[in-house]
Parts: sequence; structure tokens; C-alpha cells
Amino acid sequence: MKAMLLKHDKFHDPYGNLVEMKIWSVPVSGHTPFGVKYSLVYIVDDERVIGYDNERGKGDHRHCNGGEFSYYFVDVDSMIEDFIHDVEEYIRRRYES
Repeated sequence: MKAMLLKHDKFHDPYGNLVEMKIWSVPVSGHTPFGVKYSLVYIVDDERVIGYDNERGKGDHRHCNGGEFSYYFVDVDSMIEDFIHDVEEYIRRRYES
């Protein structure tokens, strides 16, 4: 089985920042035990400020506030909710404070 794209959303938020979510169904393996490969990113001023991915060799992790942290993947819907929550928190801190 080859990778099958499950979701690809790409849009700009009201502040002109880029939100892109790519999620693929892939064969289950040691690297992708849930059969999912993903890359979710929030770009502000050409810089990734939030990102979720499971890059080979690093496993499930997220990028936030300039750091890289382990991420406990449960399922796709929960991951998208977590990502959107982080984006909304960033927007509140940067634009609505």
C-alpha cells in the first residue's frame, strides 16, 4: 500500500498567516505505528511558530515557542484539535492581548 492523502487544507487566517495540514494514511510500521503520517504547520512572517509532525527518526512531536517537544498521538481528530488549540492560543497572545 502506498501513502494515501487523507487531508490537505491550506489557508490564510484573518491575520494573513498560513495554516497547512497534510495527513496521509500509510502502512503501519515501527515509525508509523498508527498508520498515519502528518505535517501540520502555522507560519507567521515566513517562520514556523507551531508545527506537529512525525518525521522519521524523531517520532511524534510538536514545535512551539521555538522548542521541540514530544507529542502523544491518540488519533487524527484529537491531533487536529490540539493543533488548532495551539494556533488559537498563539493568536490570542499575539493579536488579542
